[in-house]
Amino acid sequence: MARRPKMPLLGAFTRAYQRNLRAMARALQTLPAAKTKRRPKRVSAPAGPLALRARQPARKTVRAISTKPALGQWLAGIAPGPAGARRYQLYVPPGVSRTSRTRLPLLVMLHGCGQTAHGFAASTRMNQRAARERFLVLYPEQERMANVQGCWNWFARRNGRADAEAATLLAAIDQVAQRHPVHPARIGVAGLSAGASMAGQMALLAPQRFCAVAMHSGAPPGSAESTATALAAMRGEREPQGLAAADAGSAAIAPPPLLLLHGDADGVVALQSARRTAAWWAHALGAQPGPVRVQQRGARRAMRVTEWRARGKVQVVLREIEGLGHAWSGGTASAAYSDPSGPDATALIWAFMARQFVDK
Repeated sequence: MARRPKMPLLGAFTRAYQRNLRAMARALQTLPAAKTKRRPKRVSAPAGPLALRARQPARKTVRAISTKPALGQWLAGIAPGPAGARRYQLYVPPGVSRTSRTRLPLLVMLHGCGQTAHGFAASTRMNQRAARERFLVLYPEQERMANVQGCWNWFARRNGRADAEAATLLAAIDQVAQRHPVHPARIGVAGLSAGASMAGQMALLAPQRFCAVAMHSGAPPGSAESTATALAAMRGEREPQGLAAADAGSAAIAPPPLLLLHGDADGVVALQSARRTAAWWAHALGAQPGPVRVQQRGARRAMRVTEWRARGKVQVVLREIEGLGHAWSGGTASAAYSDPSGPDATALIWAFMARQFVDK
């Protein structure tokens, strides 16, 4: 069975959130402008966007999971940017070198709070998919000096940290694209939890850079200005923000196609968050919803699927997964915040990305 974090009662949940908000606010006020090159000590944290729950009991030690398929390269790098330097890991499929003539797609994968690039690769098994389908995978990693819980600061819009981090991640993409055979029109971004919100934020900040975006269990991008407004956003009470003219329907400012995956048993980020994001994004693209369909494969969890179409193409897809908590659907059984009984999110995300390449 999938392991899902135990949820405390609402009162304990709220008190834990308030304690973390105060701690995070103090940390944000004291952070230096420049980031140290020294890797900070890792600390244990849940994978929710703001570490909203009380400290969980210690987990049993699990056997280490390989982040690499049998073949291919697993390369480390570091990219500077407005938010400081960020480390990253890059998976390059077998038979691909810097001098390869064929340009390949690039998928950017943004982890959740308390996760690392290695752990996220292990949980999602995206490298194995990339080895078969031949695309590169970039795993940026948040610095604990930038956020004590290892969260991407998607919610810190008032002080400019959200946009600064998004710009730094774009700089990492540029660096990888310059050094490796990346197709510039076939770049997608996906993320889990806080990584999902940051993925959406990046797509709204630079929509021309991405062919598609996938958000798994994330709050609406741009829906919070500070830690104080993040909880309401995660409850699904706030709308996404980011486009200069969200209702214009203009191709010049339109966001890329969006896939959302969200569990209806998620106790960290409400399903309503995904529904709000889907409706808002579809409106920006001038897309209309079709009927809700139920899909299920074998014994895996069922999904309620809604598609929004415009100009004869699917622009937004919302997959509501029955019984899934705050976890990567179809992920590795022994990894935290990973539910192997769900539909294969890795396969669904890559299939959605690949469909956008037809016109590129």
